[in-house]
Amino acid sequence: MKDYFNKNLFSYKRRETIPVSIGDFGIGGENPIRIQSMTTTDTMDTKGTVDQAIRMVNAGCELVRVTAPSTNDAKNLENIRNQLRNKGYSIPLVADIHFTPKAAEIAAEIVEKVRINPGNYADKKKFQQIEYDDNSYNDEIERIYDRVSPLIKICKKNGTAMRIGTNHGSLSDRIMSRFGDTPKGMVESALEYLRICEDHNFYNIVLSMKASNPLVMVHAYRLLVESLNNSTLKNYPLHLGVTEAGEGDDGRIKSSIGIGTLLDDGLGDTIRVSLTEEPEFESPVAKVMVDRYKERKDHYKIDPPNKIKFSPFKYVKRITSEICEIGEDNFPVVVTDLSQLNKITSESLGELGITYDNKSKKWERLDISPDYLYVGDKNIKIDDLKYNFILDYDYWLSQKKNDSYYPLLNINEFKNLNSGRLSEKLNFLLIDTSDIKDISTIAIPKNFVLILRSQNDHFMPDLRSFFMSLNINNPVILSQSYELDYSDKLIIHSSTDIGGLFIQGYGDGIFLTNKSQGLEEIKKINNLSFRILQAARVRVTSTDFISCPSCGRTLFDLQKTTAMIRERTDHLKGLKIGIMGCIVNGPGEMADADYGYVGSGKDKITLYRGQEVVKRSINFKYGVDELVNLIKEDGNWIEP
Repeated sequence: MKDYFNKNLFSYKRRETIPVSIGDFGIGGENPIRIQSMTTTDTMDTKGTVDQAIRMVNAGCELVRVTAPSTNDAKNLENIRNQLRNKGYSIPLVADIHFTPKAAEIAAEIVEKVRINPGNYADKKKFQQIEYDDNSYNDEIERIYDRVSPLIKICKKNGTAMRIGTNHGSLSDRIMSRFGDTPKGMVESALEYLRICEDHNFYNIVLSMKASNPLVMVHAYRLLVESLNNSTLKNYPLHLGVTEAGEGDDGRIKSSIGIGTLLDDGLGDTIRVSLTEEPEFESPVAKVMVDRYKERKDHYKIDPPNKIKFSPFKYVKRITSEICEIGEDNFPVVVTDLSQLNKITSESLGELGITYDNKSKKWERLDISPDYLYVGDKNIKIDDLKYNFILDYDYWLSQKKNDSYYPLLNINEFKNLNSGRLSEKLNFLLIDTSDIKDISTIAIPKNFVLILRSQNDHFMPDLRSFFMSLNINNPVILSQSYELDYSDKLIIHSSTDIGGLFIQGYGDGIFLTNKSQGLEEIKKINNLSFRILQAARVRVTSTDFISCPSCGRTLFDLQKTTAMIRERTDHLKGLKIGIMGCIVNGPGEMADADYGYVGSGKDKITLYRGQEVVKRSINFKYGVDELVNLIKEDGNWIEP
């Protein structure tokens, strides 16, 4: 993989893979990046599943996955397939299998592709630590060989493709005992099955390494590719996805950080965006991600640094000095742009949570109020307001000395500065990645923070190259200006570009600007900035929800319940709450959550405190109240 990265760190090229046939449909090889999604209906509801699948196809879905938790569900896939064909839809179907090998064997004779999870196909997860020596571990591999071989033979006979889909949340006790809860364990879980497939000369395979944490997911996929490159195994196509991404903006942000980072690396042949929403909403989001890479190979040339300093498989934060609580071990700061407002008033600041308290006679701020306000050359006439303002340099020079005003210089102003006045505390220097030669030849004082932008479509690798060439330890705020309405496109592009850099250890702040800068737009951009930092897990300012996208295994209204839980608990800063439709991936994917709300039967849920079951068989109608009561009992409740 290091060789792969050395070749592809600074230019876009999709990883070469063998082609895989999904019926008459191709993944990998010379095929475009494919988009897929999954039904959420009961698989035994043939009409409901067919109708939903058609809505998904009409929204841009190219492969439809359907859960088959039982042999009866697997048999009913034939009825679903036939009805779709009768209605003129020849889209490939994928059977999603957990726990039931017999269901997989039935489905493999009906549909074009079967997805199996190595964590629960022949293994189990009870969070038990098991001691193995090499002989006993090899015996387990032999047992798996015998268990999975019948499915491989059926797939080979019928021309059925297989996805070996590892989930971070459902690694088996066997894998966990030997490799731990790690990307290495995720990769080895898949490779065990892959070696068995190749022993049967079966190669019609797609691989995936999904996790709810984008950082774990990115490391696992990169490690998988390195493992394939350093073995005799073939280069199989990759299915990308972030599990349990959630709903709304949060689901889109988290998915973009994980999937987008890998697409930027040239990895990925098919993607699924998992949202806690109706499945027809997933494919349009995935299409926005994929469309960025149709012409990516034509991006501006990126000059590689003299020395490559990059850790593909682990998080290493860039070492910086601290300036006014920016850099070093401080949380990344948020800069919000007010420069396009006609007038900056107390009312406009109030929209950002910056308000004056008449009792204390002080200005106060919320956790999601920006740390710095960029005002350009706009006049600020608000009595007794002490806040961190960034002003254009010429305008800053014209102002009376104010210890909360800081100048922003462009590179030419800085080079021509001579003995011009600066702030003794903090100054900002706006630069482009193309300014690296200037930055390398001039001395930048320690009280300067850089604000870094790029004009290159291949934004993330361009900034990555800049950081590798940078020989100073001044903090750097990541910035980009977009010409988009506030939409999925803006959310996805900014989350990929900026969020992807944060999970790679780059950046001490975020500064997003957009073409439309009315007050409502400014508020949305500010909130987006904080949500990107939270999804990248570098700054927490609200509750962290880990919620699955629902499927036919979910036996309660997941979307409605997720919205109810969010409404009641969204103010609990730093608390992690898992909301899972069933036990397949639930307890595992929310293993680091403080509390879990997991489906356990028809209209029944189980509450978890961490990995501990607290209450079982609660009617989901009362589940949210019971969850709130549990949080209160533990002393973790704060009144909103």
